[in-house]
Amino acid sequence: MNTQQIKSNLIEAYNKNATERDAYIIENWKLELRTYFLSLIKEENKSSFLEIGAGAGKDSLFFQENGLSVKCIDLSPELVKICQQKGLAAQVMDMAQLSFPEESFDVVYTLNSLLHIPKKELPIVLKNIQMVLKPNGLFHLGVYGSENESEHIWEQDSYTPKRFFAFYSDDHLKQITNQYFELVSFKKITLKENAPHFQCLILRKH
Repeated sequence: MNTQQIKSNLIEAYNKNATERDAYIIENWKLELRTYFLSLIKEENKSSFLEIGAGAGKDSLFFQENGLSVKCIDLSPELVKICQQKGLAAQVMDMAQLSFPEESFDVVYTLNSLLHIPKKELPIVLKNIQMVLKPNGLFHLGVYGSENESEHIWEQDSYTPKRFFAFYSDDHLKQITNQYFELVSFKKITLKENAPHFQCLILRKH
């Protein structure tokens, strides 16, 4: 499956499930990670914030309500509409083709969006994020990963069409991101045995 087909399928799948995703309750461990990242942002007096793959805008709204100047993007027009209804500055945009000016943001935040990117495209996305970040800017990268690396359509997916996922080992993800950013912290969260774990990287623009 080519990259364009993967993205078309993601748009269709998330458009169909936009209302359902807006109703999700965020797990406590995700809330804790989010709160910790906010504390780092506040410590460094950062203000301009971009969320990539914002979904229904729950995280963007949290950061906006905590005083940040937030913009957010997603591939799904239906999810972007939900973000806009919450008063967020949201637009449809592909993370592989960011159209913001260079050094626009103090902070870039992603949660479970980069795992939908084919591995060959990840360097493009990381380079784009590096470009839109201001010097010394912070980048939150949260994804599910696995020591058994793979990229594939998830056949057990409940969404239609089924979504594409790319999984990296901890060391490989650190190695790739190290080409563009300095690692501030890495947290691994194991949720179930023999299942992908969560990788939370906080990175800084060199």
